[in-house]
Amino acid sequence: MGPLALSSSAHSPGPVGPAAPSQGRHPQSFTCVYRISRAPAQRPGPSHPGCPGVTIRFPPGGGEHHQDPRRAPILSPPPSAAPSEHRPCRCGGAPSEAAYVPPSQWGGPAGRLVWFQVAPERWARCWAEGKRMAAPAPDPQFILRGAGSAVRALHFCSGAQGRPLLLSGSLRGLVHIWNLETRRPLAALDGHGGQCVTWLHTLPRGPQLLSQGRDLQLCVWDLAEGRGAVVDAVRLESVGFCRASVLAEGPQRWTLAVPGRGSDEVQILELPSKTLVSCLKPEAGARLGMPMCLQLWQAESSPRPLLLAGYEDGSLALWDVSMRKVCSRAACHSEPVMGLALDPRRARGVSGSAEKALAVWSLEGQQALQVRGTHELTNPGIADLKIRPDSKILATAGWDHRVRVFQWRTMRPLAVLAFHSATVHCVAFDATGLLAAGSGDQRISVWSLYPPT
Repeated sequence: MGPLALSSSAHSPGPVGPAAPSQGRHPQSFTCVYRISRAPAQRPGPSHPGCPGVTIRFPPGGGEHHQDPRRAPILSPPPSAAPSEHRPCRCGGAPSEAAYVPPSQWGGPAGRLVWFQVAPERWARCWAEGKRMAAPAPDPQFILRGAGSAVRALHFCSGAQGRPLLLSGSLRGLVHIWNLETRRPLAALDGHGGQCVTWLHTLPRGPQLLSQGRDLQLCVWDLAEGRGAVVDAVRLESVGFCRASVLAEGPQRWTLAVPGRGSDEVQILELPSKTLVSCLKPEAGARLGMPMCLQLWQAESSPRPLLLAGYEDGSLALWDVSMRKVCSRAACHSEPVMGLALDPRRARGVSGSAEKALAVWSLEGQQALQVRGTHELTNPGIADLKIRPDSKILATAGWDHRVRVFQWRTMRPLAVLAFHSATVHCVAFDATGLLAAGSGDQRISVWSLYPPT
């Protein structure tokens, strides 16, 4: 076999043929994943310009494993492999018999002869070099099916006796209440006339559920004792996709932010009285465009509520709700801001847009917005972002059908969850660390990743 170069990839590659079962999903096992491609001609063996490249996986028990492939000798063959069994490169090159070549001979990582399974009881060997890649991402803990249309909103809450529930809003206007113990829907609430449900939130009173739909209604549901009845509604002025935000002001009093009548307005209401408190409108000539996402926030150093708003022009604005003025504004994106998440503990947040980057920003003195950096993405389009309640994990919902998981403090990528077959519209965390993702493929995936300690 000719020279094959081992390179890393952002996505977990698939195995060659009927590959050996991967055990990398379990912490007690060790799995190496490598991508092999054509190497430059100066490396050992003939070059193969037309070689399409292959992928190999080393299953536990399939050979001698080494944490550092630079210092590894040749990988020992598995018991089922005879020395004469090999598969040449697809371009027809002969297999290399060299076992180990030091980096000093050709200026790259060490090479070695490795084995991989291509069929039951059949193993192949090839020349490889490079570094160890991450193990494949895990499967969902379970899948919820039966939403009947694209899932556009998710929210965790607690039901009777503290049992965990997940609420989902669909494109066809239904709100499903899922029992996470039985993994079945308890009820389907129909209050939006078949129009898309874009936002869900629960209030401790009752308990009550708030659901926002594109029918220009924000419905208040009574969920006590499984009743599921609409007890009140707030008439909205905008039919856009901007999601509302709510902030508790007292035991029985809440502040609600919703898009306003004007294209660039945000209305602040008091619940349950539905009194209009203020209307936040940018100054003349600002040209921020429509509000795309909202987040109410109560700073520890101030008795007045603040509002973070992401706009169509890609900027974020921090509003003093009581004074009706912009405290600070920052240009974070070149495309409309599609979602934002705030970490009140660190006065730090992150936003996503239609472009291929996340923007990380802070609130200096809890008053001034400062962009701290950007994180480049593989594909454009972020539909939603959530920070886990313990402020350790960030999850994003992507237009590319993927959920991306980051360590929030450092923005280090942890996993790419490529389960869904359509746009992921929403993500949500519960207090125990469960992550839920809703997609246009009508499924909800529930994941248990990096449990809180």
